[in-house]
Amino acid sequence: MNFLNEIAQRFPDAISFAPGRPFEGFFATEHVHDYLRRFERYLKEEKGYDETQVRRTFFQYGRTKGIIHELIARHLEVDEGITVDPESVVVTVGCQEAMFLALRALRADERDVLLAVSPSYVGLTGATRLVDMPVLEVAGGPKGVDLDSLERVVREARARGLRPRACYLVADFANPSGVSLDLATRHALLELAERMDLLLLEDNPYGYFNADGERLPTLKSLDAGGRVVYLGSFAKTGLPGARIGYLVADQRVVGADGRTGLLADELSKIKSMLTVNTSPIAQAVIAGKLLTHGFDLYGANAREIALYRDNLRHLLAGLQRHFPSDGDSGVSWNEPRGGFFIVLSLPFVADDALLEVSARDYGVLWTPMSYFGSDPETACQLRLSYSQVDAAQIDEGLARLAALLSAQRQDRT
Repeated sequence: MNFLNEIAQRFPDAISFAPGRPFEGFFATEHVHDYLRRFERYLKEEKGYDETQVRRTFFQYGRTKGIIHELIARHLEVDEGITVDPESVVVTVGCQEAMFLALRALRADERDVLLAVSPSYVGLTGATRLVDMPVLEVAGGPKGVDLDSLERVVREARARGLRPRACYLVADFANPSGVSLDLATRHALLELAERMDLLLLEDNPYGYFNADGERLPTLKSLDAGGRVVYLGSFAKTGLPGARIGYLVADQRVVGADGRTGLLADELSKIKSMLTVNTSPIAQAVIAGKLLTHGFDLYGANAREIALYRDNLRHLLAGLQRHFPSDGDSGVSWNEPRGGFFIVLSLPFVADDALLEVSARDYGVLWTPMSYFGSDPETACQLRLSYSQVDAAQIDEGLARLAALLSAQRQDRT
């Protein structure tokens, strides 16, 4: 991530397909003020707070588990069909903290390992390093997770005396692959988790942005056995600057004091020693957006959903023009149903050195897939993000990328 940030700063005029950030064209500073006022009205009119209580809510530290847990629970029911006790929600400083809390709680000693569908989000693997929890890679494949690989990795790990505590995956439009699990695979994965006594850490930052109009249920909404800890974020659907994420951890566990309670309460204890609490002002902004839109973030993001859908279609059409399937470019790509990312496969290595050439000589940025997993196949792949570009930038960026790849092919022949 440091390298990507550094190279973007060195070549600010390059067209960037690198960051997985939401589109900025719909941001408006007045919305922040409107959302704060809407949350203030909620506190007064629905919660019955007086002026002192309102000021305390905005300005003081607030409870460790968060002050908008009830609103997040209502939002999950409206948008995802997930019914949870608000007390099972922990509001975090971005989804990155949510990942860390879950991993810290699961890691008891050196035998504990995490499974992760590969290629996987680098923030997850970074968090595992912080808690000293090794990652065992599970094959992804065209269906998002290879269930045979998952079962094999679990069995092999247990045979070695290890304890696979959970499997991390993104069921919808994964970062970096863009792949989604179909409905049958979701059901089969939950059945396998039950049979193998395995938790699933479901991360869902991109699920709203389907391009074909088909909304599949989250694993959490299908979970009847308490196998899914749900990691959520408002970075893409609310605003990234607020840094508000959350976990839904409604599993019953035995705490260090021997008492049975919610996993969310154990995570809250860890959070109290890490960040103490999540900014009430930031929570208030997100709460105001939820209240303003009746907890319906699909409706609130209608423009963004349409933009990302059109960008995906435009990018796929442009790739076909520059690298026709009946040609000899050796370039191929996947066709995700939505999200932010497409993966290109090349006939040569796509590494940091090539990215440097791409930025310096051709003015186009992308992300090497080798950052996201150890599979040798990723060495010759790159990730294109289409969330922060418009149609003209896509056209020009693809033209520059095609020129780079053509020159590389000629150099290698």
